[in-house]
Amino acid sequence: MAFPQPKPADGKIIIYPPGVKEITDKISNDELVKRLKMVVKTFMDMDQDSEDEKQQYLPLALHLASEFFLRNPNKDVRLLVACCLADIFRIYAPEAPYTSHDKLKDIFMFITRQLKGLEDTKSPQFNRYFYLLENLAWVKSYNICFELEDCNEIFIQLFRTLFSVINNSHNQKVQMHMLDLMSSIIMEGDGVTQDLLDSILINLIPAHKNMNKQAHDLAKVLLKRTTQTIEPCIASFFNQVLVLGKSSVSDLSEHVFDLIMELFAIDPHLLLSVMPQLEFKLKSNDGEERLAVVRLLAKLFGAKDSELATQNRPLWQCFLGRFNDIHVPVRLECVKFASHCLMNHPDLAKDLTDYLKVRSHDPEEAIRHDVIVTIITAGKKDLSLVNDQLLGFVRERTLDKRWRVRKEAMMGLAQLYKKYCLHAEAGKEAAQKVNWIKDKLLHIYYQNSIDDKLLVEKIFAQYLVPHNLETEERMKCLYYLYASLDPNAVKALNEMWKCQNMLRSHVRELLDLHKQPASEANNTAMFAKLMAIAKNLPDPGKAQDFMKKFNQVLGDDERLRTQLELLISPACSCKQAEICVREITRKLANPKQPTNPFLEMVKFLLERIAPVHIDSEAISSLVKLMNKSIEGTADDEEEGVTPDSAIRAGLELLKVLSFTHPTSFHSSETYESLLQCLKMEDDKVAEAAIQIFRNTGHKIETDLLQIRSTLIPILHQKAKRGTPRQAKQAVHCIHAIFTNKEVQLAQIFEPLSKSLNADTPEQLITPLVSLGHIAMLAPDQFASPMKSVVANFIVKDLLMNDRFPGGKNGKLWTPNEEVSPEVFAKVQAIKLLVRWLLGMKNNQSKSANSTLRLLSAMLVSEGDLTEQKKISKSDMSRLRLAAGCAILKLAQEPCYHEIITPEQFQLCALVINDECYQVRQIFALKLHKALGKLLLPLEYMAVFALCAKDPVKERRAHARQCLLKNISIRREYIKQNPMAHEKLLSLLPEYVVPYTVHLLAHDPDFTKTQDIEQLRDIKECLWFMLEVLMTKNENNSHAFIRKMVENIKQTKDAQAPDDGKMNEKLYIVCDVALIVITNKSTTYNLDSPKDPVLPTKFFTPPDKDSGNTKCYLSDEAKTLLLTGKPKPATVLGAVNKPLSAAGRRPQDRTTETGSNISGNSDPSSPAANRGREPNSEVPETEVSENEENPVILLTVVPAKTEKKDEPVRNKEMSSEQSLPPQTSTERGKKRTAPAAGSENIQHIPEERKSEESAAPVPPKARRGRPPKVVSESNTAKNADPNKTAGRGRKRVTASQEGPAEAETTNVKVSKQQETNVKRAPAQRQMDLQRIQVLDSDGYSVMELESTPESSAEELDLFKSCESSQNEVDNTKLAEGGFLKVRRKSMPKGRRQRL
Repeated sequence: MAFPQPKPADGKIIIYPPGVKEITDKISNDELVKRLKMVVKTFMDMDQDSEDEKQQYLPLALHLASEFFLRNPNKDVRLLVACCLADIFRIYAPEAPYTSHDKLKDIFMFITRQLKGLEDTKSPQFNRYFYLLENLAWVKSYNICFELEDCNEIFIQLFRTLFSVINNSHNQKVQMHMLDLMSSIIMEGDGVTQDLLDSILINLIPAHKNMNKQAHDLAKVLLKRTTQTIEPCIASFFNQVLVLGKSSVSDLSEHVFDLIMELFAIDPHLLLSVMPQLEFKLKSNDGEERLAVVRLLAKLFGAKDSELATQNRPLWQCFLGRFNDIHVPVRLECVKFASHCLMNHPDLAKDLTDYLKVRSHDPEEAIRHDVIVTIITAGKKDLSLVNDQLLGFVRERTLDKRWRVRKEAMMGLAQLYKKYCLHAEAGKEAAQKVNWIKDKLLHIYYQNSIDDKLLVEKIFAQYLVPHNLETEERMKCLYYLYASLDPNAVKALNEMWKCQNMLRSHVRELLDLHKQPASEANNTAMFAKLMAIAKNLPDPGKAQDFMKKFNQVLGDDERLRTQLELLISPACSCKQAEICVREITRKLANPKQPTNPFLEMVKFLLERIAPVHIDSEAISSLVKLMNKSIEGTADDEEEGVTPDSAIRAGLELLKVLSFTHPTSFHSSETYESLLQCLKMEDDKVAEAAIQIFRNTGHKIETDLLQIRSTLIPILHQKAKRGTPRQAKQAVHCIHAIFTNKEVQLAQIFEPLSKSLNADTPEQLITPLVSLGHIAMLAPDQFASPMKSVVANFIVKDLLMNDRFPGGKNGKLWTPNEEVSPEVFAKVQAIKLLVRWLLGMKNNQSKSANSTLRLLSAMLVSEGDLTEQKKISKSDMSRLRLAAGCAILKLAQEPCYHEIITPEQFQLCALVINDECYQVRQIFALKLHKALGKLLLPLEYMAVFALCAKDPVKERRAHARQCLLKNISIRREYIKQNPMAHEKLLSLLPEYVVPYTVHLLAHDPDFTKTQDIEQLRDIKECLWFMLEVLMTKNENNSHAFIRKMVENIKQTKDAQAPDDGKMNEKLYIVCDVALIVITNKSTTYNLDSPKDPVLPTKFFTPPDKDSGNTKCYLSDEAKTLLLTGKPKPATVLGAVNKPLSAAGRRPQDRTTETGSNISGNSDPSSPAANRGREPNSEVPETEVSENEENPVILLTVVPAKTEKKDEPVRNKEMSSEQSLPPQTSTERGKKRTAPAAGSENIQHIPEERKSEESAAPVPPKARRGRPPKVVSESNTAKNADPNKTAGRGRKRVTASQEGPAEAETTNVKVSKQQETNVKRAPAQRQMDLQRIQVLDSDGYSVMELESTPESSAEELDLFKSCESSQNEVDNTKLAEGGFLKVRRKSMPKGRRQRL
């Protein structure tokens, strides 16, 4: 390639520096380089003040800019020429010797190209390249280009060159000169073009950043240095792309969010004008675009030193609004951001809390899950970063409907507890903040899901009491954990050990079956055991298959069986258990199968049955800890418990473990410590110690004679003079551990039986308890003397006499401290009778008949057996409860159940409708417990139908849950036990319907067969039972129930077969039941799967010749029951309203005046907002129990508007919004003048007393009882017929006024009250919405979210389809916007209270 020859510039003679010959193309490259070096040195030494030299060398300067030099192929020549040109610009500054714009452009493009030589720092010429850069930067030579039209091309080339050559081998000076050079161009120019800006910004993109980090750092520093100048250009760029959508303005348009992130990290001031544009983008209609902006802002707000949230509050608030975005990924991104924000900006936690609360209830499982991860991650870093409210959200999610969310919440809380409580990493204050976690985690064991139970067990073993700790440390952890748990958590922990022990028993029995010879019966028993084991493992369906496989392996591998036997043996230590588990899993592992579901299932089983916490050494450590507490040398106070509570909890813990690990207690040291506990003054400690001896002392008599000799006199003393519970345990302990128990019991029985004295009832209670349990444990030995005690003392001297008058405080229930000793003695006397009969288990002497008649008389007389009116109403309530529970206890024994008459059964059933709240509550609990254990016959389940009449919502809710539980237990039992199919009549839940129909037909409230209100009550009770039975139409059960009811109409009442009126009532109840069934089911008309069998005790054999198809309901009654016309709404005590059509509930608007949630519950939480009925109810915990003439003042509070982002739910008032009721109402209670002293109970303001005393209600009969003998009735006839009976609890007398007249009075009262309600002002109607969802069968259903606040007081949430039977309240609008409510008496004297 030919190059132009160097010519004289402008015809002037070129003068070269001294010693430099002429530079022409004729010379070689080496000579050219040599001469140029001398020229370079000359220009380097010149300064701007050398005017003569400047003029002298001007031609040379022009000559060096010729094409020959600028396009020379030799890089050394080009470098030297570039250095000369740079010096020329320095010397001739500020004016360049080159006047042609084209020439200037060529020169600077030439110099820029030479700067590429900076890339190689190891080059010999690097110093000259550095000199070139330094010269250009110092002189700011490129500023000359501003005069050129296309200067931007030069600058872009320069910037690209510098960014491309910078690398990690350059020192700080190189970077500084580059920065000086580029920043001068940016800061002194008229602006930065988009292309030039792109040349800078492209280095910030992540892809380029990874390719050349030094270029990225150089761009960052350059932008930071030129922030003020370049910011408008950056703003213009983002405005074009973000607002105007002109993505074509730059190739970097698709990287705008990455650039914003980088620019913000460099200097937030670079984006002052860009942030408002992001707010605009946050509101874009494009979900993906919003997601991109949210991701960007999440990084900006969450950056460690970011102050964007405080500097730009509008943008922050707009960003927070995206937590409620309709696009799921956007909400998810917001939640993920919260974790970094909490950790880097604790001051923003308050702003985030409300939004995280909403998202913790998000419909999307992944979002709820990430809310938990966010909070727990921040909490694990520093507990102070998360407030109590945030931890509360995690607490709520432990009851989430999705297992993944529940698991994350539980594991997260467990990790926090272990870090801050167990290891105390942040001090006592932090430990106190999360101290509630242990209770909450154990409460989850109450959930039905086996996955929840297994996770709680895992958490307990790894986090609450880590099994890998040394024995002493592990037991200390368990000791103080148990002492600090709340009662419900203690019960859950006890249940956990019980379940594990039960599973060990199943495995032990399975291994025993393997030792027996193979047979069909053995295979059947083995299969039953495998099914029982599989029920205790996750995914029972798969677990069954895996357990069958495991059983086959056990049958083939004897060594495996040996290891498993050792694992579940009582003598297995914790260390041995770990070895056994390892050996078993190693044998079952398959190296070729990394994921082995079979092995995982077996591991679940082994984890549940392995004794990883308790062995003999552990029990010994626990006893030592308890001894230290007794001696006062323990660390009780430091652990946050008092010594007394530590000792009591320690004994309770040992008592529980004595059931599950009895052999671990067998040591002299342990029993010596327990003997010391027996001598302590704390009654509960001594009681627990006795029970431990009872459970574990089977070898004391043979192996520990010294312990035996010390223990016997203590047990005798406790049986004679200890507390009742100590006496019970002492008698059972003697019976359990001594071979000469007959002698020991006789030594207790004889002095106690001779010392009975009814005049000192306070000294009777313990002897009666001891005698009763002795009679039950040794019935044959004490048959004769016991019969004498019962006849001569218990019945004649104690029960049939009232020696001491009771208090007249007017209450229906008083605490135990206020109950008279005589009543306590009578209650124990009733229990003694029951224990005596349970011991005999026969009725040969007809003693059971006599006892049942006595108990029935106790119920008929309402507790006042002598009817001398000496005992108080509260004492009568105690005796009624004792009598009802006694009948329940006797009914559990088949020989006594057979002799309980239908009349006695009905009397017992009415106890669940007693006027006293506590009587109803305790009786229902005992009924439920016995039914749940399948101890009571099926007919007793029908008693729960009467709970529909209970005025307290919580009681109805509890009854419904009891029904659900019992029905579930029975159905599960039938599935698991093939032999149960032979006893379906006593097990199948649907067979409760005939008992329910019969019981309601004999309901004393049901007196007028066509009375609409009474029929509605019957319908409510029937639906209360049928709703639970008809939840699922298993095996066409709806048709089976319909057929059963139709069959009843073909029979007669076996209790009174010839009583036409009674049979008519029975048929009417059947007709009402058929209306309910046909109205609530769409499959009732299908064929019944089998022909029902009716109980002969209650129904005569069906008359097959004459079919009874008559409808006994009047047309009016049938229409009203079919249409479901609602009764007038009540202000208090309302239950579910009747459905207007199948599966549809009429929407009504009533005043919400109470809450079933606790006072510290969030009113906006799901638990508070999803009430079963939008009607007023008095919370169970707020009731002023059993007081007369109740008047309740309630504040009318308008319903709140639903939040936009939350599902619409019923809003209930918080407990702070409602005034606590001072008094209560009672079912069937008559309005009477206040009893003596009642003015101290009512707490009614004086100005309202006049209103309370106006318009007395006519008396009505109490909850009906069968009349007694005629002689008693005659006495009653002489009484003043106009005199009002006190509280309706008078004995029914055969008065001349017939029942029909009394009914008329009641109906009139009801109509008058209805009129009063109709006149109530319209403004008292509160707008209250409820959501009703229909399932495929047209049933009302409601999907419930799990919440941490779900408690016994909130069980009404699950009753979405129940109906109402409550009567109307009289209401008046009083001063101050209060509703004055006067409860009217309940139907037909059913006396109960709110």
